[in-house]
Amino acid sequence: MPEKQEKKTLKRRNTLGKGLGALLGENKSETPTPEVTENVTPEVQQQVVEKLDEIAISEIERNPYQPRLEFSDEALKELADSIRVQGIIQPITVRKLTEKQYQIISGERRWRASQMAGLEKIPAYIRGANDTQMLEMALIENIQRADLNPIEISISYQRLIAECDLKQEELGDRVGKKRSTVANYLRLLKLPPEIQTGLRNNMISMGHARALVNVNSIEVQLMIFDMIVKNELSVRKTENLVRDVIQGKDLKKGDVKTKNQPLDFEFSRLQRDLSTHFGTQIKINNATDGKGEIKIPYQSVEDLNRILDILKTH
Repeated sequence: MPEKQEKKTLKRRNTLGKGLGALLGENKSETPTPEVTENVTPEVQQQVVEKLDEIAISEIERNPYQPRLEFSDEALKELADSIRVQGIIQPITVRKLTEKQYQIISGERRWRASQMAGLEKIPAYIRGANDTQMLEMALIENIQRADLNPIEISISYQRLIAECDLKQEELGDRVGKKRSTVANYLRLLKLPPEIQTGLRNNMISMGHARALVNVNSIEVQLMIFDMIVKNELSVRKTENLVRDVIQGKDLKKGDVKTKNQPLDFEFSRLQRDLSTHFGTQIKINNATDGKGEIKIPYQSVEDLNRILDILKTH
C-alpha cells in the first residue's frame, strides 16, 4: 500500500475511534484513567475507566449475571462469519478484576463469536464496577438490547428488584418502561413451569400468558394452555375462555374445536410430567388404534445436548 494511502486509512480509523468515544461519553481530559494495580480495590472499581483498549480474549471471562439463558449456535456462527470479514464494529464492555483478568459487562455474544472467528484480541471499553453495579448494568444492557424471551425479561426484572434493591417504579425508570409493564412481566413468574416453558419456546405468546395469569386454578391454567397449543387458539379466543372461567362457567374441552385426537387424563398428565422433566413442551399424539408418537422439540444444538444428557442419565 502506498505511504499516502496508508496514512489516510490510519487517520480515518482514528476518527472512527473518536466518534465511538464521543457516543459513549468518553472524555479523557475530564476523567483521568485510574492506575490499576494487581488487585483492584473497591474504590477503583467504583470509578468509570474511560479507556478503549484491545484485550486478549483469553483474559476475559463471561458475565455471571448474564440474563440470556441460551445462545443460538446458528446466530453465533453468522456473527463470527461477519467478524472475520468486517472485524468488531462495536467494542464490548468489561470491568477489570486484576492486571490480566477482565469480566464482561455487555457483549457476550460478540466475545463468543470472536472466539469462533479465531480472534486473539477484541476491542473493549474498560469500566469500574462493584458486583451490584455489574449486575444492574448487565441486566439493563441486555433487557434493552438483546432479543430476550418474556420469561428471561421477567427473571431479569425480578433480579433487579431483589438484588439491586429497586422498587417497581425505579426499575421502570431505569429500563424505560411503565410500572404496569414491569408488573405484567413479573406476574408471568406466577405461571406453572409447563406454561413458562411454552412461553420461552414460543409455543404461546405474551398475550396468551397474560390472559392465563388471571386464572386462579393451576389445573385450569394447564387445561387452557393445552387447548391453546393443540388448537392454535388466538389471544382473543383465549381471553374469552378465561373470561368465561372467571365468570364461573365450566370449562369444557368440547367448547373448542379440536384438530387432533384428544388425550385422555393419563396421557395429558404424562405429557405434562415429561415436559417438566425435559424442560421443553413434549407433545404426545395418540391415535385411536393405540399407536402414536412422542415429539421432543429443541431450540438449539446446546438445547439438544442438554436433552441428550438427561436421556443418558436414565
